[in-house]
Amino acid sequence: MAYNLLKGKKGIIFGALDENSIAWKTAERVVEEGGEIVLTNAPIAMRMGSIKKLAEKTNAKIIPADATNVEDLEKLIDESIEILGGKLDFVLHSIGMSINVRKGKHYTNQNYDWTHKGLDVSAMSFHKLMQTLHKKDAMNEWGSIVALTYMAAQRVFPDYNDMADNKAFLESIARSFGYFYGKDKKVRVNTISQSPTPTTAGKGVKGFDGFINYADQMSPLGNATAADCADYTLTLFSDLTKKVTMQNLFHDGGFSNTGVSDEVMAKFEK
Repeated sequence: MAYNLLKGKKGIIFGALDENSIAWKTAERVVEEGGEIVLTNAPIAMRMGSIKKLAEKTNAKIIPADATNVEDLEKLIDESIEILGGKLDFVLHSIGMSINVRKGKHYTNQNYDWTHKGLDVSAMSFHKLMQTLHKKDAMNEWGSIVALTYMAAQRVFPDYNDMADNKAFLESIARSFGYFYGKDKKVRVNTISQSPTPTTAGKGVKGFDGFINYADQMSPLGNATAADCADYTLTLFSDLTKKVTMQNLFHDGGFSNTGVSDEVMAKFEK
């Protein structure tokens, strides 16, 4: 169902890889709600995924950009404003990567070059993006910037590895930059802490199947899907959440506030 929530609004969606991506579902929903978008991803991710299909479906231009490279971000923002015919109303940062996870390096035995790269891609890129937007005065007043995160920023999930540190840094950047962006431009900045979701990136975490089932059994409403997350992101892009900023918003079916569930207890009762 469409409500025209984003009629006349324009923005950039980072990180759509394939149909399983939260960014992909968000792009589809934004356009259904009357918004216009530019899609962007790193050149290597674009080769791996099927973003061209999404661009055709959403009538969107694709601008390749390495989100860790400020020159790429400057070019992306300038071109997006030109394509969309004005300043931006929303931006979704849906980017994360850990080479240590990908290569099976344990948290206690990291390759620090890989750690540094993962931190740059997953968290520092968010600061670089917002700093570039801010310097260029590229956002309209009451615009909205959202990044996707995960609860491992607050609690230990052993196999999430150094991505947990990346997400903690990402959330801190959202709060800190959110303060200045709010004061200077009335732009709001939030993170959505999503349920474990079977995206291409999510499935790369060791033991993911057991983990997603556990989270589903722990959450009173069950896990939030990628499509659910897209819907929630839309509310943050819309004018209905103008005074919500600097928040880490749990979108996880209640998992974050559940100590234990009947279903999980049943597995341990003799």
